[in-house]
Amino acid sequence: MIRTLGFLAGALTTLAFIPQVVKAWRTGSTADLSLTMLSVFAAGLSLWIVYGVATRQAPVIVTNVVTLILAIALLALKLGFVRRSD
Repeated sequence: MIRTLGFLAGALTTLAFIPQVVKAWRTGSTADLSLTMLSVFAAGLSLWIVYGVATRQAPVIVTNVVTLILAIALLALKLGFVRRSD
């Protein structure tokens, strides 16, 4: 039951990032996204993954890996669009 709760919580926080990635991709604009926030957030996610591996907590590992991928996608879009439109 606790593991399911962990996956559910992680899934919800991960899903929250998807609309932002889709919007940035479609509009080609990341002007409203802070590069510092995205960088610090990605670093925090990386540490959560290390913590999850160290404590062998699959919900922490899986959901943070997926969220990190989304955060990296936003960072890539931000860095790519900085040169073009920001």
